[in-house]
Amino acid sequence: MALTGKLSIEIGIHAPAAKFFHLMTKQLHHVQNVCERVHGAKLHEGDEWHSVGGSVKHWTYVIDGKVTTCKETIESMDEQNLSATYKLYDGDVSQHYKDFKLSFQVSDKENGGATVKWTIEYEKINNDVEAPYGYIEYLDKCTIEMDSHLVKA
Repeated sequence: MALTGKLSIEIGIHAPAAKFFHLMTKQLHHVQNVCERVHGAKLHEGDEWHSVGGSVKHWTYVIDGKVTTCKETIESMDEQNLSATYKLYDGDVSQHYKDFKLSFQVSDKENGGATVKWTIEYEKINNDVEAPYGYIEYLDKCTIEMDSHLVKA
């Protein structure tokens, strides 16, 4: 059985792609106020929440009904393609995965709204660890909540 894998989900949203990208790359600290499953986020290292590779955030959130913690840093951000990649590590994540990256790309639809494609790339610490399907459900629910917030704003 392979230790590495990739999971993806595409979610249609009502908000424009640029608005969603802005929330995820310039207002990430607001996610804890918008998503029910995010219990907290704080800047752990660095002075800027949104710098690529220059800051570390500590997150507390719920996956599969369990409170989970990790640290996160932004690995890359592409404003032209409206995409970003985050590395999650330490805390509960490192108990199951050697490597865990979360990426998204958002694109406008012709008839309005946008599509968010989330991709999780991971390496499990051993074969007893399941693929991170709980994160797909988490991303689905959080994306819907963020979209609702953006449409109201």
